[in-house]
Amino acid sequence: MILLILGLFLASYLPRVIPLFYFSRRQVPVWFSDWMKYVPVALFAALSFKDVFITHDHLDLAWNVKILAMLIVVGVAYKSRSMALSVLTGLGAVFLLSMI
Repeated sequence: MILLILGLFLASYLPRVIPLFYFSRRQVPVWFSDWMKYVPVALFAALSFKDVFITHDHLDLAWNVKILAMLIVVGVAYKSRSMALSVLTGLGAVFLLSMI
C-alpha cells in the first residue's frame, strides 16, 4: 500500500515539478507564453459546452433550461465582471428554471 501511495504521489507530483525546475533556469519563450493565455479559455469552453448542450449522450437544444441560464449568466458576467456573482446567478438560474 505504501508503494502504491508513493507511486501515485510521484505520478502526480513530477509533472508539476519538472517544468518548474526546467523553467526556473530558462526564459519562457514569448510564443509559448502567448499560447498559454488561451488554455484556460479553451478548457472552460470545452467543459461548459459539454455540460450545457450535451444531455444523456446527445445534443440537446430543445427545451434546455441550461442554455437560457447560460445566456443570463453571460449577461451578468459581462455587466458585473464578477466571478462570484456570475456563479451564484448561474446556480440560481438553473435552479429556478428547472422548477418551471
